[in-house]
Amino acid sequence: MKIGIFDSGLGGLFVTKALVKELPQYDYVYLGDTQRVPYGNRSHETVYKFLKEAVDYLFAHDCELIIVACNTASAEALRKVQQEYLPRHYPKRRVLGIIIPTAEAALKDHKIKRVGVLATQGTVDSRAYIRELKKIRPDVSIFQQAAPLLVPLIESNAIEFADPILHSYLQPLSRKNIDALILGCTHYPILKKQIKEICGPDIKVISQDEIISAKLADYLGRHPKIVKRLGKNKRREFLVTDLTAATKILSMKWFGTDVKFRLVRL
Repeated sequence: MKIGIFDSGLGGLFVTKALVKELPQYDYVYLGDTQRVPYGNRSHETVYKFLKEAVDYLFAHDCELIIVACNTASAEALRKVQQEYLPRHYPKRRVLGIIIPTAEAALKDHKIKRVGVLATQGTVDSRAYIRELKKIRPDVSIFQQAAPLLVPLIESNAIEFADPILHSYLQPLSRKNIDALILGCTHYPILKKQIKEICGPDIKVISQDEIISAKLADYLGRHPKIVKRLGKNKRREFLVTDLTAATKILSMKWFGTDVKFRLVRL
């Protein structure tokens, strides 16, 4: 059985790269819904539909466990999938999100009192980060900024045009005197260097590619029955719902090695 990683596009490759590096023994399958990216401007009902289709596909292709690397899907649809869909259809399987581990990492340092969240419009509107951060520390101050232009820019391999857009998104958060900034989208690590330069050294940048592998290792350590069912042959599969020349270029940049994608339909 495999570990599945799902994202709306290719941003989840950053998380996959970290997982393969830190937990190389397992078999992984990556699924990017590149045909329908971005999810951030979709309705809740549509995101839920898309996530169900991805879950069905990955479980039908021998995944024991799925990590939803898409923040929008985690924010808008994961809870319903976990609480309603899995008990009816896959009671012995697990689907994990990315928002709770990120919130935990952001507030690990108790000196952090004011947190900024840079995310898609859908994630911001869901208020998922506000809920999870407040559960951990009710007195924390949270300031959100929607960044609807970033995912299309990144998926178009046009990050050289990102600086003025990033400044416009980050300046309102900087004016709030935040201590930490959550990059609430798995696409954003490609912009991490630029974001850190704009924010300056006093703001801690929380990037999900630096978090999830340790969180998964901890989860597996607490669930030995799942570990026993997982394949340990170091196999990697990469699936997308649309395959373009840009897909191949971006995968090389983001995953670090040549990736052989297989085109699938959900």
